[in-house]
Amino acid sequence: MKFIGYCRRHGVRIGISLMMVLLFVLNAKSDFSFGLVPTLESYIYDLKLRVTMPGGVDPRIVIVDIDEKSLQEQGHWPWPRNKIARLVDLLFDGYKIDVLGFDVLFAERDESSGLKSLEALGRSELSSNAAFNQSLNRLKPALNYDQIFADSLKDRRVVLGYYFLNEKSQSDGVGALPSPVLAAGSFDPANVGAKRATGFTGNLPELQANASGGGYFSFPLVDGDGKFRRMALLQMYKGSLYEALGLAVARLNLREPKIDFSYGMGRKSAEALEALKLGKRQRIAVDSDVATLIPFRGRKRSFSYISASDVLNDKVSPEILRDTIVLVGSTAPGLMDLRSTPVQEVYPGVEIHANLVAGIIDENIKERMDETWDFEFPLLSIVGLLFALGLPVLRPLWATVGSAALMISVVGFNLTMWQFFNLDLPLASVVLMTGVLVGFNMVYGYFIESHGKRLLTGLFGQYVPPELVDEMAKDPGAYSLEGESRELTVLFSDVRGFTTISEGLDPTQLTQLMNEYLTPMTHVIHQHRGTIDKYMGDAIMAFWGAPLHDPQHARHALLAGMEMLAKLEALQDHFKAKGWPPIKAGVGLNTGEMTVGNMGSEFRLAYTVMGDAVNLGSRLEGLTKEYGVQIMVSEFTRAAVPDFVYRELDRVRVKGKDKSVGIFEPVCAQGEEPAGLLEELALYEVALRLYREQAWQQAAEQFAQLQTLHPQRYLYQVYAKRITYLRESPPGPDWDGSFTFTTK
Repeated sequence: MKFIGYCRRHGVRIGISLMMVLLFVLNAKSDFSFGLVPTLESYIYDLKLRVTMPGGVDPRIVIVDIDEKSLQEQGHWPWPRNKIARLVDLLFDGYKIDVLGFDVLFAERDESSGLKSLEALGRSELSSNAAFNQSLNRLKPALNYDQIFADSLKDRRVVLGYYFLNEKSQSDGVGALPSPVLAAGSFDPANVGAKRATGFTGNLPELQANASGGGYFSFPLVDGDGKFRRMALLQMYKGSLYEALGLAVARLNLREPKIDFSYGMGRKSAEALEALKLGKRQRIAVDSDVATLIPFRGRKRSFSYISASDVLNDKVSPEILRDTIVLVGSTAPGLMDLRSTPVQEVYPGVEIHANLVAGIIDENIKERMDETWDFEFPLLSIVGLLFALGLPVLRPLWATVGSAALMISVVGFNLTMWQFFNLDLPLASVVLMTGVLVGFNMVYGYFIESHGKRLLTGLFGQYVPPELVDEMAKDPGAYSLEGESRELTVLFSDVRGFTTISEGLDPTQLTQLMNEYLTPMTHVIHQHRGTIDKYMGDAIMAFWGAPLHDPQHARHALLAGMEMLAKLEALQDHFKAKGWPPIKAGVGLNTGEMTVGNMGSEFRLAYTVMGDAVNLGSRLEGLTKEYGVQIMVSEFTRAAVPDFVYRELDRVRVKGKDKSVGIFEPVCAQGEEPAGLLEELALYEVALRLYREQAWQQAAEQFAQLQTLHPQRYLYQVYAKRITYLRESPPGPDWDGSFTFTTK
């Protein structure tokens, strides 16, 4: 029954929330699509990738870089093939590398040796010159740079790169392709969704024939935002499957395990290709394009880069290259193959291949679910129901905390599956749904809360600043106008000599003067979380600690009182410019138990405070002029704010009270004492002790010394006159040092 009643009270809110949940569930089922979800999913994927990348430099894979230095030292590209052959010989024979992959294409013949021109001469002008033709035949092997390069590849683990064309119309290939990894007829094309290539540009036939294999370095797959997150491991050309450069290099390093297919059940077809298997151990998860997620290790230069010129000049430490996988590529301007990736906007293509090789060898490639419905449906349903049913009853703070806790749990589970199980599970839908549901409930709740806020503003707006009304609106049920007893701090402020001031001004000037005095004073009180009780002509009454509970009410009141006096001093030049007399004020504060609430008659009510503690605060304000100070606090306020420097003024009995109370002048915060203050206070404490011990002569001398040192301090004159009086009328041996005032 309670649940039914709950649903009735919040039916509209719950119903709209459930409709939103249904929309996200249908989006996950692919019945329709929110365009924002794939974009957010890509952003989250990139963020997870960047946060969890291992970083550092992988020493197993080295990139021999045809960089600017190499071009300056070895000449412009393309280099003669005999120089490339020498590079291959040095890498295998000198540096003992394991596998070499070329992210470079050798599609055109090298005629830089001049052999073609010499052969033309031998067939024409010098055809009858036997010595010339004999020398030419002897030199041919040394001048056939392509064959020299081809011979250097023979019987070595070398993979040559090439690229496929993915255009609409079929075209003839250029150069030679390597042998396919799976020939036409050895597999069912219907179950393999590899990209169909329409043409290719390969290497020279003699080069490809002598190499151990080949791999395409083209990137047929790019996401909608222009970033390369996936690599197609296989492409189909004329019914046969060919492998990517990274896969070919990794397989050669693993000693060429056979490629096999791993199928699973899919919603769109009876069988769906899930992974490529390399031999018995390695498994590479693939999607419907037979593509895998690129396992980026870090930002660019996550692998060792060595200048090709340094290799040719034999300047590289053998330990750096021994038993490594080497990829030859270029970062020279004009030659560099640059891609936009999740980890960096500008990223070398050769290093993408290096990341793929490392991921395959380490079996560290993330797997992304092709069909996410079985995962997203329960997740969206459970999270959506929790939010739809739970948010309406929670206050904004707890709704935020609960939403954050639930999302942290969901994100934590997602990151755990990512980091420890290499699963890239969808997260965007549940994140976006959570944001929409929380946002909707906050907006919906805002209108409900705004009604309560308007009610609170009507009740308390004339007493407290708008900022405190906003705080109260967060929990309007916690505040009422009913009377209650609470420890508060009250402040009274009064303009001195107001009667004389008012007599010198006409009514318009007096009104303007009061407005320009009371307005900044009120601002100060509001800034320190005070509640205005009332204005009484030139006087202000305010209190702290109600209606909003404030554990620091005494401190806030004291700071407000001192700032009011500083503000008033700053206003003197403004008043003088308008021809108004200077204004001085006294401020009295007391802390104690008071009754607070809406009080008055059936005709008029006011939110105010009452009690003995309030009356004492009023008396203290009146005593400020008796001691020549601008601000005075009781011993109770002093005890509540102990980290201020105070000057003890006296112990007094105010009119109508038998018990004495200590009164103090707050001077400044501890640590901010002006020069000489502490010395003055020490002398004053001695004088005050002698006074209370009735050592009149010594006390009079001490106060006289203080008056000489500080002639501006009226307090010392007060004690000098009082000592004279008490000498003539001694208070008796049981005197407690207090002074009784008989007027208010």
